[in-house]
Amino acid sequence: MPQNVLLAEDDRAIRHALERALTLEGYEVTAVADGVEALAQAHRTPPDVLVLDVMMPGIDGLQVCRVLRAEGDRTPILMLTALVETADRIAGLDAGADDYVVKPFDVEEVFARLRALLRRTSPVPAGTGGATGTGGEGGRDVQVSDRQVEAAGIRMDLQARRAWRGRRELELTRTEFELLELLVRNAGIVLDHSTIYDRIWGYDFGPGSKNLAVYVGYLRRKLDEPGAPQLIHTVRGVGYVLRED
Repeated sequence: MPQNVLLAEDDRAIRHALERALTLEGYEVTAVADGVEALAQAHRTPPDVLVLDVMMPGIDGLQVCRVLRAEGDRTPILMLTALVETADRIAGLDAGADDYVVKPFDVEEVFARLRALLRRTSPVPAGTGGATGTGGEGGRDVQVSDRQVEAAGIRMDLQARRAWRGRRELELTRTEFELLELLVRNAGIVLDHSTIYDRIWGYDFGPGSKNLAVYVGYLRRKLDEPGAPQLIHTVRGVGYVLRED
């Protein structure tokens, strides 16, 4: 069965062009012009994925995202935004979005990000995931079972998709959860940018992309605690590693 995309974009030319492109790509597309219509359609016929423009009159894409998340709706959301500042992107992630594309965009990038979001929502065998291996000095402290993975004071319930640092539960978006799981599974091992992009997004967006840095920064904000050691470390020119110093 074709997967259903709910597209909300107030610019008619962009909406029609993206609707045609997605349809040709094999998706079943429902296109609406504003956030009010998007919420009504999402409630009436829940889609497999939402593509929301940030800047729409009335109820904008961020508000749509907040409403759905407040209702407990975990449908993956891809935001379309002309706002390029990091703070603007973080606002989208804070609203509960899973990923974003900056306008003007290449439609192939939209396709790649949708494939990655939908792939991560597809059922996978328990205990599998995006690990690059858990051998070596850092990986020996990783505890993995069919349901849970734990390292460096982080515990994750993979089936319930919940995570804790110590006793504090973390409120994570889908992409943040996948990124944290990858880092926890490989605690103590430096993961390069290309590996992370491939495992999380299924596509390397190139050296100029700030997508990964934005997600790592936002994940750090949710993990950090006063007086506690920082867990996610940057290895300049290489990538990131999760470890307790």
